[in-house]
Amino acid sequence: MSGFKSLFKQTFIYGLATVLPRMLSFILVPLYTNPAVLSVKEYGRVSFIFAYFVLFNVVLAYGMETAFFRFFNKEKSQEKVTSTAAISLILSSFALLGIAFLFRNQISSLIDIELKYLNLVFIILLLDALVIIPFAWLRATAQPMRYAIIKILNVAINLGLNVFLLLYLKELSYENSLFSSICKDNYEISYIFISNLIASSITLLLLLPFYLKIKLKFDTVLWKNMMRYAMPVLIAGIAYSINETFDRILLEKLLPKNIADEQIGMYSACYKLALFMTLFATAFRLGIEPYFFSHSKSKNPQKNYAKILEYFVAFGSIIFLSVVVFADILKPYIIRSEAYYEAMWIVPFILLANFCLGIYHNLSVWYKITDRTKFGAYISILGAIITLVINFILIPIIGFKGSAIATLSAYLVMMLSSFFFGRKYYPIPYNLKKIALYFGLSTLISMLYFYQFRGNYVIGIGALIVFLGIVFQLEKKEFKTLLKK
Repeated sequence: MSGFKSLFKQTFIYGLATVLPRMLSFILVPLYTNPAVLSVKEYGRVSFIFAYFVLFNVVLAYGMETAFFRFFNKEKSQEKVTSTAAISLILSSFALLGIAFLFRNQISSLIDIELKYLNLVFIILLLDALVIIPFAWLRATAQPMRYAIIKILNVAINLGLNVFLLLYLKELSYENSLFSSICKDNYEISYIFISNLIASSITLLLLLPFYLKIKLKFDTVLWKNMMRYAMPVLIAGIAYSINETFDRILLEKLLPKNIADEQIGMYSACYKLALFMTLFATAFRLGIEPYFFSHSKSKNPQKNYAKILEYFVAFGSIIFLSVVVFADILKPYIIRSEAYYEAMWIVPFILLANFCLGIYHNLSVWYKITDRTKFGAYISILGAIITLVINFILIPIIGFKGSAIATLSAYLVMMLSSFFFGRKYYPIPYNLKKIALYFGLSTLISMLYFYQFRGNYVIGIGALIVFLGIVFQLEKKEFKTLLKK
C-alpha cells in the first residue's frame, strides 16, 4: 500500500498542476462566450485554430516524451537519456518551424488559417516544444511541486493577459496614450494568441536552468533506439489528435460556410462541460505513467495495476454522473450566452467519451511496459478511422451531434481493443464485474436522466445518492485501508 500512497500523493500534486490551471481556464469560456467580447462565430474560429494546435504539438513532440520516460528508467545513464532527448527536440523543433515559416503562405491557404494568426501559432509551438523534456524531467525526477508551480504560473499569466487585453485594454486606451498605442480594433483573436505566446515565453525562461544544468551530449545509438520506440507513439499521437480535435476541422470543412464557425463555436463551448472528466483523467494519467514504468519490475505489479483501474472507474463514474445531473446548473457559469445552448445535447456523449479515453490510458500500461508501442499506434489509428468515417457520414446530416457520436464511438472501440489485446500479451487480473457495474450503471442512469428526466433534480440527485452508496459499500474496506496507510 505504500506504493499507492506515493501514487496518490503524486497524482494529487500533478492533479493540482492540471486541475487548478484548467479550473482557472473556465474564466476564459465565460469571457470568450460573452457577446461583448467575441461572437459565436469568432469563438468558433478560435476553437478551429486551436484544433490545429493539438495536431502540430504532437508532430513536434514525435513521441519523445514517452520514449524519455521509458529509457530514463531503463538505461544506466539517465543523464545521457536526458541530454539526447533534449538535443533531439531542440534541433527538430527549429528545423520544422523554420521550414514552416518558409512555406507559411502555402500552409495558410491549405489549412485555412489567416497568416496573421499562423505566424503567432508557429512561435507558440516552438516555445512549447522546447519545454517538453524539461517538464518530463521534473516528473521523472519526482519534482511535482516545481512542475505544478510552473504549470500554474503559465496558465495564470495567460488568463491574466486574456482578461486585460479583451476586457480592459480598450477602456484604458481612452485615458492613456501608452495603452492606445497597443489597442487595435477587431484584434480580439490576435490578443488571445499573444497572451498564449507571452505565457509560453515566460515558461521557457523559468525552465532554462534545466538546459544549463545538463551536459548536452548526443548519443546516436541511444537516439535511434529511442526513435524506434517513439515512432509508434507519434503515429498514435497523430491518430489521437484526430480523435480529440479533428471534429472541429471537419465541421468547418463539411458544413456550409455561412454556419460552420457558429456550429463549431456552440459545439466547442458545450464540449467544455466535459472538462471535469478530462481534468480527472489527465491528472490521474500524469500520476500513474511514471508509476507504471518504475514499478514494472516489482513483484506482481499486475495486481496493483488492476486495483488502480478499479479506483479510476469508481471515481470516474461518480464524476460522470454528477456532471450530467448538474449540467444545466453549471452551464450559465461557464457559458455566458444562450446562443450556445443548442449544443447541450452533446454533453453526456462527450463526458462518456472522455471517461472511455481515461480507461484506455489506464489499460495502455500493457503495451508501454512490454515495448509493444506499435499496438498503441494500431489502436489509435483504428479510433481515427472511426472518427473520420462517422464524422464524414453524420456531420452533413446532423451537424455537431454526429461529431459527438463519432468521438464516443472511437474512444469506446479503443478502450475495448486495448483490453482484449492486453489480455493476450500482458494479462492483468482486473475485477471486471465491479468495473462493469460502475461503468454500466453510471452510463445507464446518466443517459436516462439527461434525455428523459433532465431538470428533475429529485430523480437526478436521488439516483446520484444511490450510486454513491453502492460505490461506498463496495469500496469501503479499500478506502479505510488507504486512509490508515
